[in-house]
Amino acid sequence: MELIERVIATLSAEFSDFSQLEAITRTSMRLVLAVVLGGLLGFEREVAGKAAGVRTHMLVTMGTALFVMAIEQDGASDAAVSRVIQGIAAGIGFICAGTILKGRDIAGVQGLTTAGGLWLATAIGVTVGLGRGGTAIVATVLALLILHVLPLLLDRQNAQPPGSDEGPR
Repeated sequence: MELIERVIATLSAEFSDFSQLEAITRTSMRLVLAVVLGGLLGFEREVAGKAAGVRTHMLVTMGTALFVMAIEQDGASDAAVSRVIQGIAAGIGFICAGTILKGRDIAGVQGLTTAGGLWLATAIGVTVGLGRGGTAIVATVLALLILHVLPLLLDRQNAQPPGSDEGPR
């Protein structure tokens, strides 16, 4: 009987971050939001045929949110949270650098937008981890507009024959 009580006490201590319904709900919602927002960005990249797609973006946003949430839940100071965010920003740079390929000429550079998208997914994960879900949603919507709508507008502009613009010269 004493053994079972010790096991239960150990499990209770190990999962103390889930001692209240509010904590379970907050943690779950933040992680789910990070996964959904990362998935939206990744879906756009995957449809565009890029290597870093849905799963990569989901993992980046959720992992980033988890790093921030874990240190914040531990009662870390603002300075400590800031250092964690700085480390995340530096770390994602290595992943982003791996997505950029350079050919022999300037036109041969590929992967910059994917790297930028992963960098933004990291920022969105930080934002969600800090409990700023509304800000993260607005940033994701703006990113989707930049990634999906802006190229359509640019293609339309580039498709016009030279000299067809009647604007001032």
